[in-house]
Amino acid sequence: MVSKRRELYRESLREEILSAARQLFAIHGYEATSMRAIATKVDCSPGILYHYFADKQDIMALLVRETFAKLSTRLNAIREDNDTVSARMRRGLRAYIEFGLEHPHHYSLLFMRPMSPEGNERIFAAFQEDGTRTFGCLRAMSTEAIQAGIVRAEISDPAELAQSLWVAIHGMVSLQIACELFPWIERSRLVD
Repeated sequence: MVSKRRELYRESLREEILSAARQLFAIHGYEATSMRAIATKVDCSPGILYHYFADKQDIMALLVRETFAKLSTRLNAIREDNDTVSARMRRGLRAYIEFGLEHPHHYSLLFMRPMSPEGNERIFAAFQEDGTRTFGCLRAMSTEAIQAGIVRAEISDPAELAQSLWVAIHGMVSLQIACELFPWIERSRLVD
């Protein structure tokens, strides 16, 4: 019983550390956030963090992987259902937008904060592996859309379509996050 309680506490503290780091990285940037700042936000000693994570890069790489995994799960479920190509594409793009707006710290952390690749190899490996896998879902849907003839005839490159769509939905999400006070029209209308 004590062991089970201790395990639950350890998992809870680990999640609290990740949540605090995600928020601090999104607000202040990865480089500007120290392990000490994360520990202060969690209200523990910096040494405790090292029981869970090797270093700050370890935390960030895990956050990148977890965020891409959550987004991929949503997109792949839509991609693999039996609806029409057009309906799946529309729902997939909407799911991406909703994910970003429901999880602004996750989204900002991945796509709205510059980071130097130098000295951050594990983080960039996570982006390369997990981000490429997630983008592959949009590319696969783009391939299906081209094959089904539901896009303009002059668009024949799935990479071009996928990147164009990503630019559009990323713009939507990042502007909604960054410009909350802008007098946006009703969100569902804007997304449609």
